[in-house]
Amino acid sequence: MPKIFEYFGIVFLFYSDEHLPIHLHAQYQEFESKLEFIFENGKLVDIKVKKVRGRMPLPSNKLSEALTFSKKYNHKIASKWNDFFVLRKTIKTERITKKIK
Repeated sequence: MPKIFEYFGIVFLFYSDEHLPIHLHAQYQEFESKLEFIFENGKLVDIKVKKVRGRMPLPSNKLSEALTFSKKYNHKIASKWNDFFVLRKTIKTERITKKIK
């Protein structure tokens, strides 16, 4: 289960047995939501928020932060997805310490 980003207490990760569409899991304390990325012609057009079975969804303020982060970093997320699931590369965690507005 590679952790790909840490952003102000929110951990973004892939589970090892993932499937398309490209998505990641955002965890904050005991909360977790799944974010599915919808791309058209290489551009992000939507992020769908999904519930994770057995977990409480992210609180609204953390979900808002996770969505803002995911929109800004969508190309890096897609690249890391490709690296991990297609090219079978090891993914290093990036800690983002600059607040996104």
